[in-house]
Amino acid sequence: MSAPTTTRPDDRTADGRRARRTAETASIGWKLLLLKITALGLLNAVSVYAAMVLFFNERWLIGTLVVVGGAFLTWIYFQRGALPAKYLAPGVVFLLIFQVFVILYSGYVAFTNYGTGHNSTKDHAIHAIMLQTQDRVPDSPTYQLTVVERSGELGFAVTTEAGEILLGSAETPLEELPDAVVEDGRVVGVPDHEVLSFAELVERQQELTTLAVPLSEDPNAGALRTQDGQRAYVYTSRFVYDEAADTMTNTQTGDTYADGGEGAFVTEAGEELMPGWRVNVGLENFVRAVTEESIRGPLLYVTAWTFAFAFLSVASTFILGLFLAIVFNDPRMKSRRYYRLVMILPYAFPGFLSALVWAGMMNQEFGFINNVLFGGAAIPWLSDPWLAKFSILLVNLWLGFPYMFLVCTGALQSIPEELTEAAQMDGAKPFQAFRQIKFPLLLVSIAPLLISSFAFNFNNFNLVYMLTGGGPRDIEAGINVGSTDILISMVYKVAFVGSQSDYGLASAFSILIFFIVGTISVIAFRRTRALEELN
Repeated sequence: MSAPTTTRPDDRTADGRRARRTAETASIGWKLLLLKITALGLLNAVSVYAAMVLFFNERWLIGTLVVVGGAFLTWIYFQRGALPAKYLAPGVVFLLIFQVFVILYSGYVAFTNYGTGHNSTKDHAIHAIMLQTQDRVPDSPTYQLTVVERSGELGFAVTTEAGEILLGSAETPLEELPDAVVEDGRVVGVPDHEVLSFAELVERQQELTTLAVPLSEDPNAGALRTQDGQRAYVYTSRFVYDEAADTMTNTQTGDTYADGGEGAFVTEAGEELMPGWRVNVGLENFVRAVTEESIRGPLLYVTAWTFAFAFLSVASTFILGLFLAIVFNDPRMKSRRYYRLVMILPYAFPGFLSALVWAGMMNQEFGFINNVLFGGAAIPWLSDPWLAKFSILLVNLWLGFPYMFLVCTGALQSIPEELTEAAQMDGAKPFQAFRQIKFPLLLVSIAPLLISSFAFNFNNFNLVYMLTGGGPRDIEAGINVGSTDILISMVYKVAFVGSQSDYGLASAFSILIFFIVGTISVIAFRRTRALEELN
């Protein structure tokens, strides 16, 4: 009796191919599965931690989205198939985080009073007011103090006159501490905390003297503060907060401040008590931008200069780049490759570094241009409003023409020479052949790049900020703005430069920039479709 034979599936059949894939998956599947489980485990751990932080800070919507997003990604990568979703998911996640969320949050901020003096919640504002106006209670009892630290946060471990051991921090009011180690009436050890030595107290003296530990949840109860890190005393605020009436009362003057509905406590006479808190103000930021003369005037001339700067930058770099491309594309010129290499050198250096070098060269007193090229003349390249504008255009021409030179060279080389030769045989002069044949064909490929270059220069923050800083400053403007500021640099200065930051107004400006650039781009791209008919 012969032994039974085993049949092996043919690789050319569907069953054979399925068997081969199963064998290959079995050989390497456990490694990929382990890697997948590890990566998704880390992802879910980060998601859970982020969600807990967000829920703790009462960010319920964002926390829920984080949990749902983590669960959805886990489901995608554990199911069989769905290969397109597995490749698209990371890109979509980063798009939502770094683009969509940023746009939506900027839009939200534009409808708030978020800025200096209004950058937190109402509870934090009340706490800050009470903290800033504290005075030591004359008959305050003395608390034996030990300064402790946990996760970078300082705290007070104190012994009362009655022998109680209490522990608290700036965010946590004093509570009983049953497991502390006490010697001679002073705490010397606290579980899960590090006791600061005398040298550490001296090193962190400034941080220590500004620390206030609340006695209880009631903000009117006062707080413990210290000057030497050895003894603490009770400090109370000059203001008393009435939670039922939602008012702050100055106990020294008797003035009462009520919630005015605009993110601050206000007296009947209109005096505000700062800091305030963040509230929604509707369209107020947009209304301010177009109605307040001190803001509207700077906004109008900055917008006009932004358009002029973007247009002149694109026009000048394109004209010079095209001219050089035509010159160095002529076959009669010798050593063209070396000339082309020299032409793109400005493009090889970082733009911000080149701007800083030019700023030094244009220094009125010590710059190379004034001292060497103009024999020591004191030309205010960067401090005169019109010369500063010219300087920015000149430096941008230096930085931008190599790019236009490269793209124009490539576009010219892609146009068949037979077209020009045919036109010249029909009697057209070289310039006519270029203007009527080559140039329209050149615009077919160059026009979208010109539009993108316009959009780039419309938001060319690096050059303006590194070269002139937006100056010279317009002292009559109601916002921090200068003669060479473009819209994006003005937004940056309104939001981050100076003692007063107005994130709400800056976000409103950002939305205006978004619509301006978007509208121009859509119109321009529609117009360029007419050029495609030339193909």
